[in-house]
Amino acid sequence: MAVLGAAGRMGSTTTAAVRAADGLELVAELGEGDDVAALTGVADVAIDFTVPEVTEANVHALLDAGVHAVVGTTGWDAAALGRVRAHASTRPDVGVLIAPNFALSAVLAMRFASVAARYFASAEVVEMHHPRKLDAPSGTAVHTAHGIAAARAEAGLGAMPDATATSLPGARGADVDGVNVHSLRLAGLVAHEQIFLSNPGELLTIRTDSFDRVSFMPGVLLAVREVAARPGVHVGLDTYLDL
Repeated sequence: MAVLGAAGRMGSTTTAAVRAADGLELVAELGEGDDVAALTGVADVAIDFTVPEVTEANVHALLDAGVHAVVGTTGWDAAALGRVRAHASTRPDVGVLIAPNFALSAVLAMRFASVAARYFASAEVVEMHHPRKLDAPSGTAVHTAHGIAAARAEAGLGAMPDATATSLPGARGADVDGVNVHSLRLAGLVAHEQIFLSNPGELLTIRTDSFDRVSFMPGVLLAVREVAARPGVHVGLDTYLDL
């Protein structure tokens, strides 16, 4: 087992969790500038908690090295996922999981939102993180919005009601597949999301809160143990769960 970004907040929490886990051995801790290709023949699985600027290159290097990849770094877009999928098709023996969130409460919140979305006229997402987070909206919020939008499209729902004619830039948040997503960056927070779904006269609120990074570790360890048995590229920890 190797951890990329081992000196970071998530990386250091992950290395501690791997060391404490039964049946797992930590063989490498990589930091900025370290050569991912050096993991060839050294590690079976690598966990990436680096930064958006390098995570795609790391995954390509892991595919070349024949190392299964569990990726928690966010900031992925459709083009980057497409490139990784194309590369992974040449390495059918390697598994790649790209998960916007490993907290089981967040994974379930995203799934619950996609199940509920077809029954509500309106939906919006608010994500709240610490001010050191580099990307906005968060990968979790983007993934949530994609799931809501897909469910609404499958149900034949049109655009959500919104009479806004004038606004300051950003006042209605980011538009992700027609779902408004709002980002808050506040000192003292870790990772939090609220999903609002409404009809006339009713409101459903789904909320998930991670108060400590240890909340992500059960999902990380689950992914590490499963990724070798699931070749190809999977997005979202829910793809590994029996939901």
